[in-house]
Amino acid sequence: MRCVIIAGSPDINIDFLKNTIKEDDYVICADKGCLYAEKAGISPNIIIGDFDSYTENNFQNYETITLDPHKDDTDTMHSINVAFERGFTQIIILGALGGRFDHTFSNVSALQHICEKGGNGILLSERERIEFLPVGEHQCKGFKGKTFSLFPFGCDSVCVSYSGAEYPLDRYRIKSSVPIGVSNVFTSQESQIKIYDGNAILIINLSES
Repeated sequence: MRCVIIAGSPDINIDFLKNTIKEDDYVICADKGCLYAEKAGISPNIIIGDFDSYTENNFQNYETITLDPHKDDTDTMHSINVAFERGFTQIIILGALGGRFDHTFSNVSALQHICEKGGNGILLSERERIEFLPVGEHQCKGFKGKTFSLFPFGCDSVCVSYSGAEYPLDRYRIKSSVPIGVSNVFTSQESQIKIYDGNAILIINLSES
C-alpha cells in the first residue's frame, strides 16, 4: 500500500485526483485537501491540519488531528510524518504544486525529508512529476518523449550521467548556479539517471507528448 496526501494548493484538477487515487491507497487530507477529497468523492483515512485556510470540514466522523496554527511544521509536513508513523514509506503528494511559490518550494523540500527517513516521495499533478534523487541509479520508465529537467538540490553541485536522453551526459557536474539541466527529453521508455555525488530534483513534464 501507498499513502496519498492531498494537500491544499488552489491549483488542483479534481478529475486527476479521482483517477490517481486507488481503492487501496491510505489517504491523508492536509487541511484544505479535505475540500478536494469531498469534491472528488474520496473518503480520507485521516484529516490533519490547523484549518486556518478551510474551516468547513464536512468529514466530522473521520479521524482528525487538529494542529495549533502556531507550529513549526506545515500541514503537509505533519501529514508526511504521520504517514511514516503508520508504516508507509511510499508517499504520493497531490495538490502540492501551483499556488504560492513558497508553499510549492516547501513541498519540494519535503521530498528530501522523505528520502532521509528512508522513503520514496513524489509530487504529482496532471502536468508534472517531481522526485528527489539521492546517490544511486534511478530508472525512468514509460516517459519516452517527455521533457525533463534536473537540478542540484541541497548541495552546490551534482555529478550525473544520463542514458536514453536527447542530451546524454557522462559523469557531468551540474552546478546549482548554472541551470544547464533544464529541458532535456527522454528518448527511451527505459531511460536511466545515475547520481554519483550530491542530490538532485527531477522534474518530468507530463503534459507534453
